[in-house]
Amino acid sequence: MVLKNLYVMKVAGIVAISLFFTAGLMFPHNAAARQDSRENPPIEGSIRISGAWALYPMVVKWAEEFKKIHPKVRIDISAGGAGKGVADALSGLVDIGMVSRELRPEEINQKAFFVPVVKDAVFPTINAGNPMLRELLEKGLKKKDFSDMWVAGRPVTWGELTRTDNRLKVRVYTRSDSCGAAETWAKYLGAHQEDLRGVAVYGDPGLAEAVRRDKTGIGYNNLNFAYDLKTGQPVPGLQIAPIDVNENGRIDPEERLGTKREAIRAVEAGVYPSPPARDLYLVTKESFKGPAKVFVQWILTDGQRYVDEVGYLTIGKKQIDEAIKKIGP
Repeated sequence: MVLKNLYVMKVAGIVAISLFFTAGLMFPHNAAARQDSRENPPIEGSIRISGAWALYPMVVKWAEEFKKIHPKVRIDISAGGAGKGVADALSGLVDIGMVSRELRPEEINQKAFFVPVVKDAVFPTINAGNPMLRELLEKGLKKKDFSDMWVAGRPVTWGELTRTDNRLKVRVYTRSDSCGAAETWAKYLGAHQEDLRGVAVYGDPGLAEAVRRDKTGIGYNNLNFAYDLKTGQPVPGLQIAPIDVNENGRIDPEERLGTKREAIRAVEAGVYPSPPARDLYLVTKESFKGPAKVFVQWILTDGQRYVDEVGYLTIGKKQIDEAIKKIGP
């Protein structure tokens, strides 16, 4: 009888251990959340965030995961461009501003406090129904082509861009709001956002939609508005115009931008022109405080695990260490 009881207890123990590990395998995110909860006691309060479209999808994901650990924290996020993010943060309207460009001297003089959290890139977008799509994907566009359209404002046809006899005129689109994407794209062309010509459209989604509706259109978008977040393919209705970086008259395999993975690989390898790739920042006035500080600290540590999942480029370990030190304990 004693032996039988010992056998039952032993089997029950094995089953319990098996169930424990099975649960951990079946629900890895919940297990991770419980672990984070033990290491980081839950906090309460609210965090208000506004700013760059470029950072919006990433910050939404971070907020979703952070709230699993701290369910009593309310996080309100709105996009409206990098300029709005800085202005809102410096005026105290929000706790955190999302910024997709370098901070300006006048903003730093107003005690802007900022840290990099991820990298992004800007890509030229064209309509998927463009009549010269095959030629564009084979030959690409040169930097001078972009400069002629956006900076010089020279009327061009798709035939000129593809060295064919097509006479369809190109309609150029740009951003109307103060933003990092436009500033970054302008920097690549040796100009400033205010120098860019074209039909001005508000926001990353607005610019993508304008090109998607216009077979003659060309624009530019941040990585996660040029490519679909789920599929990694260009947003339906759009294609990415590859850049003939070495200007040999064709798009080489390493210059292809057909998928998000190819685009990220080109940026990381230094093949894609470096000016359109830049750090994205979170900013506040003087220093991050309260729940906002805990959130940013989490982003720079555990939150980095979600960067690749959403489809951004990670910042370097040195940058992360410096940012954590800058924020302080």
